[in-house]
Amino acid sequence: MGERVTISYRGAAYELGRGRNSYGIWPLGTPRTEPVERWPETPDGWNAAWSRFTGIETPGSIVAARSTSGGLAISASSGLAAALLGVGVLCGIISLFPGYIGGSSIASQPVQLVPHAIYLGAWTLSAVLILLGARPGWHSRRRAGALLGAGVSIVTFGLFLTDLGQVIAYGGRLADAGLWLGLVGWFACAAGSIAACFIKSGDHSAGLLASIGRPGRPRGYEVATAVVIAAAGIGVAIAFAPSWDSYLLRTANGTSQSLTAGNAFSNPGAMIAGSLVVMITFGLVAIAAALWRPLRLGAALLAGATIPMVAQAISGLVQVSEPTSPSTFNISPSQASALGLTITNGLTPAFWIFALLLVVLVVSCAWMLVTPPGPAVATAAAPAPAAGPAEASSAWDGEDDDDNIDWGNPAAEPDIVDSHEESVPAQPARSQPPADE
Repeated sequence: MGERVTISYRGAAYELGRGRNSYGIWPLGTPRTEPVERWPETPDGWNAAWSRFTGIETPGSIVAARSTSGGLAISASSGLAAALLGVGVLCGIISLFPGYIGGSSIASQPVQLVPHAIYLGAWTLSAVLILLGARPGWHSRRRAGALLGAGVSIVTFGLFLTDLGQVIAYGGRLADAGLWLGLVGWFACAAGSIAACFIKSGDHSAGLLASIGRPGRPRGYEVATAVVIAAAGIGVAIAFAPSWDSYLLRTANGTSQSLTAGNAFSNPGAMIAGSLVVMITFGLVAIAAALWRPLRLGAALLAGATIPMVAQAISGLVQVSEPTSPSTFNISPSQASALGLTITNGLTPAFWIFALLLVVLVVSCAWMLVTPPGPAVATAAAPAPAAGPAEASSAWDGEDDDDNIDWGNPAAEPDIVDSHEESVPAQPARSQPPADE
């Protein structure tokens, strides 16, 4: 039985690839037993193999090999992940209309409707990007969609937990169908987002999450950006807890009183737990996004985490724009009329600090998306070989070729497919084989 071979390139008469611990050239259309020529599995060996291959092949006939089975697997996995997100969004939309907590529906409360609609919009965008990422050459869209959806799911977990904590604290009778549908929708969206993160488009021996990147060491100007994002993220998490709402109560005789409301730690314990989960998860995700490599995928993760917090800020602005009933302060309408009571809504400094730090994160996210990558490694005539079929390492140096992709041009992105018998080269042309070789 011949050795297992990963073919990287084909020409008119030969094909170039990797066997066990070596590169080789095989005659096209024949059983891949012993190659006609073999070179050691080293950078010099690959360059020598490429030089020999291009020397004996017909000019213009060399094309990259493609794996149909790997592409089909990626398409199927992307479709499943997007379907889960679609089911979750559908459940979320339905949950807006029946009673949510205490008989009131989300749709009847603009303060609740606005943030939930924003969550659902973000998950919908995630599903679209994941579906687009199933197309050859568009894999970075899938990765961005997966991280976007994962970021939204991680932060909204604490927000839904706070809603559930309200039911736990004040009695299960408060829970209505909308709450349970909303929780089912969250679980489906979270499952779809996480499933998309585990779609493997590279070598089978690489880590399960390798295709979407991971935290790495920032370099050069990236250090300052990482510090700003991490500090702003921690600041947002801290500013989420204090009171945001302020009220000025005035009577006809000139008496006035200022009150604040909304402190997360003035709620029952179950609700406090939910708020703490929001604060901790947001801070951790913001730090991870600041260190994420590739940088542009870090922007997708940061955007996913920031969107729910922006939704909370918008909800705060909506609330302050609505009239406040005297019953909020245990004052009956008749008593308010007798006193000539007027209530003026406002926002505390903690809210504006929260909003300002969110602006910093939004600007940072945009900067991460549009900033070009650092200088690329000088390329040579030989492109990098595909990952080997037998002994590729899972080592990763914190860098990723997605940082060098022109995202506006899908054709510029290298296809990264599973390393079956035949595969596309995992990286664009450069003079050295990948670090895991």
